[in-house]
Amino acid sequence: MGWPPKAFPRILLSASLVCLFSVIGTAAARPAQQNQDQQAQDQQNQKEKARNEKKSERELYKELSPQYRKWLDEDVIYIITPEERRAFLHLQTNEEREQFIEAFWQRRNPDPDSPENTYKEEYYRRIAYANEHFASGIPGWKTDRGKIYIMWGPPDETDSHPTGGTWDRPMDQGGGETTTYPYEDWRYRYLEGIGENVEIEFVDPTGTGEYHLTMDPSEKDALLHVPGAGLTLAESMGMANKSQRFSNTDGTHMAEGEFGGMPLNSQDQEFNRLELYANIMKPPPVKFKDLEAVVTQHMVRDQLKFDYHYDFLRITSDTVLVPITVEIPVKQLTFQQKESVDTATMNLFARITSMTGRVVQTFEDTLRADYPADQLQHAIGTSRIYQKAVPLAPGLYELDVVVKDVNSGNVGVVNTRLPVPRYQEDQLSASSLILADDIQPVSMKDIGVGQFVLGDVKVQPKLDHTFTPSQSMGIFLQVYNLKVNDKTNRADTSVELRVVKDKATAPTLKFDLPASQLPAHGEEMTLEKRLTLGSLAPGRYKLEVAVTDHLANQTITPTADFTIRPLPASAPQGR
Repeated sequence: MGWPPKAFPRILLSASLVCLFSVIGTAAARPAQQNQDQQAQDQQNQKEKARNEKKSERELYKELSPQYRKWLDEDVIYIITPEERRAFLHLQTNEEREQFIEAFWQRRNPDPDSPENTYKEEYYRRIAYANEHFASGIPGWKTDRGKIYIMWGPPDETDSHPTGGTWDRPMDQGGGETTTYPYEDWRYRYLEGIGENVEIEFVDPTGTGEYHLTMDPSEKDALLHVPGAGLTLAESMGMANKSQRFSNTDGTHMAEGEFGGMPLNSQDQEFNRLELYANIMKPPPVKFKDLEAVVTQHMVRDQLKFDYHYDFLRITSDTVLVPITVEIPVKQLTFQQKESVDTATMNLFARITSMTGRVVQTFEDTLRADYPADQLQHAIGTSRIYQKAVPLAPGLYELDVVVKDVNSGNVGVVNTRLPVPRYQEDQLSASSLILADDIQPVSMKDIGVGQFVLGDVKVQPKLDHTFTPSQSMGIFLQVYNLKVNDKTNRADTSVELRVVKDKATAPTLKFDLPASQLPAHGEEMTLEKRLTLGSLAPGRYKLEVAVTDHLANQTITPTADFTIRPLPASAPQGR
């Protein structure tokens, strides 16, 4: 049987078209398949990245000291945002962590200018209330009611049923009468970030007092699993079967609220319930969102690295002199040459604030570093040092120091706690033990004036406490509240210097300062001493200055660590 003469060309054409479409389809499928493969690879990379980040955060968490773990896991577990937690874990020092904690509370302070942080006070009051009222074998702050109370505060209305009892279902849940477990309904008129008329329910199905947050209004129904009991109106009239409640796809066991034409309440709809549950468990929104600025500040800090230090010297019982010293390595600076002189210019700004955010003191200055062009390379290993002495009342402050290299625009930032001690009037005490590069007397007209001047001497501190055997180490210490003999009006004091090598028990050096080297003193004594280091081998040491008041039978021993580094090797002689 042959092909019809006119059909044969059509069949050939149709076959060609099929082949053509097949080729086109295959070609078109390739990019689509490649896109799918790329998307799958991207998703896999994202999952891998997320796993690595979580692993890294777990490792960082393990490195935290117990007090900071407790702060994360107990104090602020419900209100810290994921971004804040991540930023906290990546902080490097305890000073940065303390600063972060202070900023954390300040961001939530409704009145940043107020001397009190009402948010923080209210927050810890809520924790105490939760522990007192919601404990049930576990601390109250760990329970669902405690969590919601701590996060969102007390509800505007509470409907409590501590023993359960008879419950008439609303018509939108099928109507009818049943018996309930203990439960509580909380209503908030408004919650920021969630909305108005927020209603949440807690149920205690075990009768142990531990109420948990539920998304299922039928969970409090004590007769839910009892056949023929606690029926809805439709079930009691044979228009519905109780078993139908267990076939719901939304995770609840509510009956259809269609009897009498009553629709389900919008808040009981599946997605609304899920959304409410997710939002109510999120940390409340932060009013002052400056986390990004804090993180940026840490990034900026690395542009210009410098060292800083502060010391404490008593002025009166209510005032402490705080010399703040900043040391900037020359190699960090950018120089511009003019008339064979290389010059770097730095702008320094510092601010001291109380823990309530009140600015206590600010100071700023312009610093210069000038070197003849042929000497700049020799100065690269040195540093420029600056000091400002500020009188402060005892207390805890925050110190911010910003240094800007004018030529390069690089900026360095330091944020740290400044704990100014209180010197008790009746207790033997001492200033900071200052290890110095240089100690020199000043003229009468310069007493108490200018940088590094402490009383009648100029004390330039060695911030890194590193010396060579060829150097001498300056020691400056003030001692307060010595007891004075009523007859001689003099104190009876002895001073012993001890130098202990790292990990050793016996001193490497030990000697008493003879009475002739001790200054004439009444209740206060200032020690200015140079210690020759030539007998000390390179290594780490601790200086101990033991001061004994024999009249009061009291001894204090201020200490300071220092390092002896070996002398640089001599340059080889040329031929």
